[in-house]
Amino acid sequence: MVNKKVYKTDTLLGHLGRDPAANHGVVNPPVYHASTLLSGTLAAFRDKRRDPFDKGHTSYGRMGTPTTFALEDAAAGLDGGYGAIATPNGMAAIVGAVSAFVAQGDHILVSDSVYQPNRRFCEDFLARMGVETTFYDPRIGAGITQLMRPKTKVIFLESPGSHSFEVQDVPAIAAAARAGGAVSIIDNSWATPLYFRPFSHGVDISVYAATKYIVGHADAMMGLIVTGEAHYRRVRRNTAVLGYSAAPDDVYLALRGLRTLSVRLARHQETGFTLARWLQGRPEVARVLHPGLPGDPGHEIWRRDFAGASGLFGVVFTPCSEAALAAFIDGLELFGLGASWGGYESLVMPSDITASRSATTWDEPGPTLRIHAGLEDPEDLIADLAAGLARMTKAKAQPTGASP
Repeated sequence: MVNKKVYKTDTLLGHLGRDPAANHGVVNPPVYHASTLLSGTLAAFRDKRRDPFDKGHTSYGRMGTPTTFALEDAAAGLDGGYGAIATPNGMAAIVGAVSAFVAQGDHILVSDSVYQPNRRFCEDFLARMGVETTFYDPRIGAGITQLMRPKTKVIFLESPGSHSFEVQDVPAIAAAARAGGAVSIIDNSWATPLYFRPFSHGVDISVYAATKYIVGHADAMMGLIVTGEAHYRRVRRNTAVLGYSAAPDDVYLALRGLRTLSVRLARHQETGFTLARWLQGRPEVARVLHPGLPGDPGHEIWRRDFAGASGLFGVVFTPCSEAALAAFIDGLELFGLGASWGGYESLVMPSDITASRSATTWDEPGPTLRIHAGLEDPEDLIADLAAGLARMTKAKAQPTGASP
């Protein structure tokens, strides 16, 4: 085991959550498949049951195994938090964190740029439970104090938004939450703990779709909640009450992915910038949505608060028909058409941002596409995009109703 206060991030990635001496010298924590955990004596059994929500403690497999605790320890160490809770997926992490702090009659503030299933959770489930949600402009900054009420219990941030890529003034919003007695929670899946440190910017809780960059290989679902000491037991108890239990094989895959997160993310970042800059020079493109690019509305805050960028960004095309957009997408050879991101593979997906806004409007001139830059050769990816844009241009030239 390493002292997380001594070593740099790349070293911690290789060592946090590992204890070979406790596992017969095995480098990686083994996979524990367990539902029943036996106690040798009645006293030991009662001791385990006395405090089932303590960190690293379990009396039943649903509460975690040594494999789970290894991932949780590593995640908390990377984030600079007190403890972490593994959940079956990223959406479960969001639900487990937010629902720990609200009850009937309460109010929460949620960024208008959040992951769409998060919006549905607020508008459907929380509304039925008597919790009111106000969606706010992601660029509101300290002005969020004007939206707070005596019953505001949570401010939920996502920076940048994973479809529209607005960057939020996290320190200002977190400070407003503290001043108003609310808990600040951020979805930090885009940047990961390597490129944005939530606790260093005043946030109370961070959540991750660890399915994305932490797993990194498009083969496991995983969520993580990381908290400070003040909120750990409350969130852990809540996730247990909800019945969340991360599968041991998926936990193992998340641990394996974590070890190479730094080198993979650096390549995703480099390729993402390469593609984004190339697309900026194309006549078919109205705007590239990437906070790491000078001129982006969120660039200055990104430079101030972030240590890097991931491989996920957006592109707004000049006006075109659905047929022209299909011509671009359908012939792509290296970019898969899929809703996820963060794996080794490159992906594209159309983003219907207009339909998921209520506090702000989305007035871009043409269709928006989300791009995830994978680990393929950037020149090959550019050639694939160039061929797609050529198909799009040809389709635009076709008379309406004509066959391509």
